[in-house]
Amino acid sequence: MRSPAPTIHRRDFLKWAAIGAAAPLILPRAAAGANSRIRLAWIGAGGMGSGHLHSLPLDQVELVAIADVDSNAPSREIRERFPHAKIYTDFRHMFNEMGDRIDAVGIATPDHVHFAAAYLALLLGKHLFIEKPMAHSVWEVRTLRDLAAARGVKTQMGNQGHATEGIRLVKEWYEAGLIGDVREVITWTNRPTAGFGFRTADHRTYPAAEPVPSTLDWDQWLGPVTQAIGYHPTYHPAFWRGWWAFGCGGLGDIGCHTLDTPFWAMNLGSPTRVDVAIPGEPNPLYTVNGSVVSYHFEVPGGKPPVKVTWHEGPSLPTFPQGFDLPQNPADFHSEGGMVMIGEKGIIAHPDMRPNSPRLYPDSLWEEFRQTPSLRPERTLPRVRGGIMSDFLSAIRDGHTPTSDFSYAAPLTEMVLLGSLAIRTGQAIEFDSAAMRIPNNPAAHALLQVEARPGWDVASLQKGV
Repeated sequence: MRSPAPTIHRRDFLKWAAIGAAAPLILPRAAAGANSRIRLAWIGAGGMGSGHLHSLPLDQVELVAIADVDSNAPSREIRERFPHAKIYTDFRHMFNEMGDRIDAVGIATPDHVHFAAAYLALLLGKHLFIEKPMAHSVWEVRTLRDLAAARGVKTQMGNQGHATEGIRLVKEWYEAGLIGDVREVITWTNRPTAGFGFRTADHRTYPAAEPVPSTLDWDQWLGPVTQAIGYHPTYHPAFWRGWWAFGCGGLGDIGCHTLDTPFWAMNLGSPTRVDVAIPGEPNPLYTVNGSVVSYHFEVPGGKPPVKVTWHEGPSLPTFPQGFDLPQNPADFHSEGGMVMIGEKGIIAHPDMRPNSPRLYPDSLWEEFRQTPSLRPERTLPRVRGGIMSDFLSAIRDGHTPTSDFSYAAPLTEMVLLGSLAIRTGQAIEFDSAAMRIPNNPAAHALLQVEARPGWDVASLQKGV
């Protein structure tokens, strides 16, 4: 039998609501304490969370609390770096006890817990950083976007490439017409057959439960999941992404990085249709290997429609001939990349993020490099430091973070629609205004994921 969720008392919720309603749009220096540092609470201290905690600027941030369901996750190094941070296993208890001593919250949990943690933080009016993807379902994404806007807080999703010079160059090159109109974009990743967080397998049943490690609160790790899934090391700590109950597959892992480039450069919105090809039968429990997802978009500004194709390992795309691209995409980069095919040339970058974009064919690239007049003006503001630095500075000076929820939400929604196509093995025709998938009832039913009592919105709002 699963243990009941810890009680969130109504008196605590009313206190939170009062705090949240009074939360300022821009954090005044006094609100960060006498030392003017931002008081940050962090949820999820392993994996990406560990990386963020190791790199936090100590002159700007006071880490006041860490919440993680695994007591091993806040490592010895993290505990030594932040000796005054209070450690919790349940972020709801953290908010109960410390809600009025937190200015901002960072979240780096598995995908299925993003929403509950973020929703409570936003109810409190806290500035919010959350790792990609923003949430586990389209409904969750839209709910967080709207609540963040209502609270007037600073938000940022951790798609690190959106803070880079490379993605700005791609957008400026495209808008300057260097490659002409684009009708096709090719993207690919080596996930889920390779890369961190995946094991090559075709799981059709949940594995038999094993003893829960003494350091782990497995019930809290399951969070809002309604199924009684027993602990197994194939989930925690590193291999949960491929399981639909917890993650969003290879697309959910890498799509917010690689698809970010064309999505932003071309001002894409919601796809009109999402096609999918999968090997064999769809798997309702675990992502399959070798999926190909094709998004169809109408492009604003009188541009022609564009198809954006996403290949997951081991599937690889075919590059167009005559542009000096490698014959084998794996030679371009073994882990993935992006190619925007224009009528006059190509913009491409290797790897999941746009760190080294360039033009193809080689003759176009050489002409561009040797002819200063061909280089477009810098029309986009640059980000100092990375995605976290941008978030922290936004809290202080009031600017809009580069991947705030008004942008991150539609990007994540695009990614989640592709994951639903893979999960169901069927195309998706999406009515964005009504949030409906009329042609695919199975995918439509997954636009909002049920949460167990104590983790649902009613419980989070009213207490249980």
